[in-house]
Amino acid sequence: MKLLNYLGLYSILFLIISGYINGSPIHSDQNNESNPSMNITKAVVPAAGLGTRFLTFTKAVPKEMLPLVNKPAIQNIVEEGLASGISAFLIIANDDKQAIVDHFSPQPRLETILQERDKTYLIQNLNDIIQSADFTAIAQPKPLGLGHAVLMAKDAIDNEYFGIFLPDDIIDSEEPGLKQLINVAQKYNASVIAVMEVPMDCVSSYGVVAYDTQLEDGVYEITKLVEKPPVDQAPSNLAIIGRYVLSPKIFDSLEKTQPGAGGEIQLTDGIADMMLKGERVLAYKIKGNRYDIGKPRGWLKANIAFGMKDPECCQIIKEVCDELTKQ
Repeated sequence: MKLLNYLGLYSILFLIISGYINGSPIHSDQNNESNPSMNITKAVVPAAGLGTRFLTFTKAVPKEMLPLVNKPAIQNIVEEGLASGISAFLIIANDDKQAIVDHFSPQPRLETILQERDKTYLIQNLNDIIQSADFTAIAQPKPLGLGHAVLMAKDAIDNEYFGIFLPDDIIDSEEPGLKQLINVAQKYNASVIAVMEVPMDCVSSYGVVAYDTQLEDGVYEITKLVEKPPVDQAPSNLAIIGRYVLSPKIFDSLEKTQPGAGGEIQLTDGIADMMLKGERVLAYKIKGNRYDIGKPRGWLKANIAFGMKDPECCQIIKEVCDELTKQ
């Protein structure tokens, strides 16, 4: 009798160790729900800003449609996303941003005219983008902060990590900017924030990360986020810039985040709350050149830098500069 009892006990232990009871995996759906997917194919693009620095141009044209050489700036963002494995773009915008939606939608009349004139090559690259990805416009009725904009995408994100692009930040790099973050997120199974080093006297213009451990070159374990600290109180000179890979847990945190100054919900406050609840968040020092095209100086600099990479534009820039220096 004792032998049978021992055999029965060993059999149960064997089944538990193997991960199966009655032919079903021990891991329940509840456990699966607690482990979001790291197959990152969706990205949120907050694009509801008013673009006041570029008035009067942006009175009628979204700032995201400002040109970078021969394409609107937001197309650079989408191209980076596609090169990073993103196939669904969730564009958070208000009613004034219809031009963005139109840009990433088929235009049969224009295509017919171009075909008649044998000039379809002019729009082929954009058509390839439209066919390669899904674009969803999500309304943000009032500009209540970056955190609020991201929260608007909650119903479109499943139990999965996702990317965030801030369109004001253009990253020119050998490996796509967001792809760099995705690699780190998948390696460490964590949320990741892009950072860059800035001079200490500039830290008060940025959100800044505090960290206690450098896991590898350019990867840091974040302990705290500080929004625009005074120079003498800044925990580091690693400033947050416009690329993120975040856990879907951010939405619960953002829903509970109280508005701060100006009545805005800050994304950094939501991330800080998510960290308090156990989510691991890393900082990654992104490789490449970053251009802040939300400001006229940065936009001009980006246009010159990208123009110099284009053989035709490069020659034009050199000729114009020569003419101007002779005046």
